[in-house]
Amino acid sequence: MISIQAPLHVALNVSNLALAEAFYGGILGLTPVERPLSFPGLWYQVGEFQIHLIVAEGYQIQPRNLEKWGRNAHLALAVENLAAAKAALVEAGYPMQTSASGRAALFTQDTDGNILELSQAI
Repeated sequence: MISIQAPLHVALNVSNLALAEAFYGGILGLTPVERPLSFPGLWYQVGEFQIHLIVAEGYQIQPRNLEKWGRNAHLALAVENLAAAKAALVEAGYPMQTSASGRAALFTQDTDGNILELSQAI
């Protein structure tokens, strides 16, 4: 049996690095870290975990379940203040859905359609 020790990173495709940087670094406030690779992309540190953005020309994801974004592939992150996160997303014009489960969570999409769940940290 394989014994998994810890999550390391998730890699997401993006079509426009500047727009992705505005969302992940600007709106979400993630901390960029050194990326020792030659092809276009960005890495962000979230605690012991990283988000790797990889440029893929013309990339655009279309969620399969438009009614409930949480039933699509997504990345979930805990936030300190869900109300403040929601306000920042609304002000910046990002789409969102509240969690259908009743939890203190919302779903949003980056400019390429990647879905992120933001949940109130406990």
